[in-house]
Amino acid sequence: KKKKKKKQTRSFCFVSDLIDGMVRVMNGPDDFAGPINIGNPGEFTILELAEQVIAKTGTNSQITFRPLPTDDPMQRCPDITLAKEKLDWKPTIQLSDGLDLTIPWFACGE
Repeated sequence: KKKKKKKQTRSFCFVSDLIDGMVRVMNGPDDFAGPINIGNPGEFTILELAEQVIAKTGTNSQITFRPLPTDDPMQRCPDITLAKEKLDWKPTIQLSDGLDLTIPWFACGE
């Protein structure tokens, strides 16, 4: 049997969502000090991210697979249950929309 490779995943949180969450933490209830996860639980493989970036930029870039560093986690996905409960917070910008906002910024060389 062929060994199935695990795919590395990440969750991406757009900066405006992150800032909104942090402001809500600072202005939150006095009886709650945390810790609390602020992030986007939408999980994507690194390959999916690369494919979306290539598609949205219209480049003919090639994806190169390299060995992962030994201490690099395979998965990162925050549990934002407390943020929803205590701060009435959840992210509003999904990965595709965040890329649409971010790519032009990089294209301008900012």
